Amino acid sequence: MSTGTKDYYELLGVSKDASEAEIKKAFRHKARETHPDVCKDHDAEERFKAVNEAYDVLCDPQKRAMYDQYGTVDPRSVGPGAGVGFEDIFAGIGMEDLFSAFFGGMGGPRRVNMDGRDIVATVTVTLEEAATGVTKQIALNRLVPCDECNATGSADGSGVSRCSDCNGSGQRQSYRRTILGTMTTMTPCETCQATGNVITTPCPECEGQGRVPDREHVDVEIPAGIDDGMQIRLRGHGEAGMRGATSGDLIVTVRVAPHEYLHRERDDLHCRAGISIAQAALGTEIDACGILEDNKAVIPAGSQHGDTVRLKGRGMPRLRGSGRGDLIVHIAIEVPRKLDKRQRELLAELGETLGDPERRSVLQRLHDWLTG
Repeated sequence: MSTGTKDYYELLGVSKDASEAEIKKAFRHKARETHPDVCKDHDAEERFKAVNEAYDVLCDPQKRAMYDQYGTVDPRSVGPGAGVGFEDIFAGIGMEDLFSAFFGGMGGPRRVNMDGRDIVATVTVTLEEAATGVTKQIALNRLVPCDECNATGSADGSGVSRCSDCNGSGQRQSYRRTILGTMTTMTPCETCQATGNVITTPCPECEGQGRVPDREHVDVEIPAGIDDGMQIRLRGHGEAGMRGATSGDLIVTVRVAPHEYLHRERDDLHCRAGISIAQAALGTEIDACGILEDNKAVIPAGSQHGDTVRLKGRGMPRLRGSGRGDLIVHIAIEVPRKLDKRQRELLAELGETLGDPERRSVLQRLHDWLTG
């Protein structure tokens, strides 16, 4: 931007890629702030005029494009061909503009999508809740159908009528002079907000949208056997559509919290069971940790550290299909760190009966036997 030209973006406090809505919002704020009836500064009137000038340029697509390219909207300041390169010839001209010039446009006018958006949410359950199934309630801030107008957007029930400015297409033709000649492009109709329809008497509660913000509580049924990261889709529980259009969906991601003692692999569960030296040598029956009440695990005699025992059908229920996974018990032989006199004598006797071909110490031989 050349020296001495006004920076309209800076005047309104917006970035150069600001949308039309952002520029309009910024203008309203600045206009209220600098209006001579409100602001008592000596330069309030001049600042107010500058803000209006900036908005007049930036709200007009053609003026804005010229200002972005040359830093001014005064055609006298832009000499013919001055500073214009090959890329400048096509500056501000999109592919649709080119097709409009030579082939009459691409694809025709398009209306705005009035359907409601999908909403995403996350819910956390315990492993036990994932095994049995549970109902979770979540709070949603979303747009819901307006009760005042029965989601029509009309205050008097007259409904909508076709927009006369765009003839119901939701788009209007605009003309631009370029080096290629006059180009015809389609732009969203501001009168009907690109919907193709207008409401004569808008509902004051929803301002003609047919939907209003609200906070709701929704019950989500979590099925038994669901796994971490799976999603549940609730049809029609997303944002309400405009003026009775189709509502979006609610997509809930389920997170299964880690369990203190159990590890899940698909439908199988894994747990650790600590047993003594004697239990490993002689065999025993223990109550393993699981999600069901009866998890009796028979440890065979001579079990080694790291061996597993599989309990059929004691794991997670299968989400799609019948039956359950298995509970896999991982055996951990716990060697005592401290022995009293009698225990040491007994282990020494055991070591003697096991033999000692390498004449190693009792504890070394015992270690070899346990890890054999």
